[in-house]
Amino acid sequence: MSFFQSSQLDRIVPAEERRFLWWALILGLLLVVLDQYSKYWVVKSIPFGSRVPVISGFFNLTYITNTGAAWGILSGRGWFLLLISILVMLSAIWFLRSLTDGWAERYFAIFLVISGIVGNSIDRIFRGAVVDFLQFYVGKYVWPSFNVADSCICVGVILFILSTLFRPEHRKTDPDSPVYVQYKK
Repeated sequence: MSFFQSSQLDRIVPAEERRFLWWALILGLLLVVLDQYSKYWVVKSIPFGSRVPVISGFFNLTYITNTGAAWGILSGRGWFLLLISILVMLSAIWFLRSLTDGWAERYFAIFLVISGIVGNSIDRIFRGAVVDFLQFYVGKYVWPSFNVADSCICVGVILFILSTLFRPEHRKTDPDSPVYVQYKK
């Protein structure tokens, strides 16, 4: 009997939901690797503070660091941000099943956020600051530089919000749902 067919596990986490979980976990791990590799490449290939035009008038690769959160908020408070990040990540893992309600896209959303937290936390621990390198601009308007981990966090939050707006019902308690769980009283 495989991990996905365990009857004891089915009472805790239905097989279909475990598949969502594993695919989301694999995607999250791949995104952490992509984030770290892309930052490694930028650090080794682009001089600090310089820009490499990719699409003229729209997109540059640039190498900067950020000791704060988005847009430099709480700059210089890396250990505080690291602590908050770890608490958010542990809370998301602890409440994973109740946050997802059995919906696949919510598993992916949570693991996108977690992978972003892990990617930026690795930077805070080993570099003392987060490496940012993706810079979009139109005319004089320049969007603050960001990285793959930041993108994962933003996409994950947006996906989670959209899922809760368009699927407010609880899938696990819907008898027509493939991941229906009948709770014994």
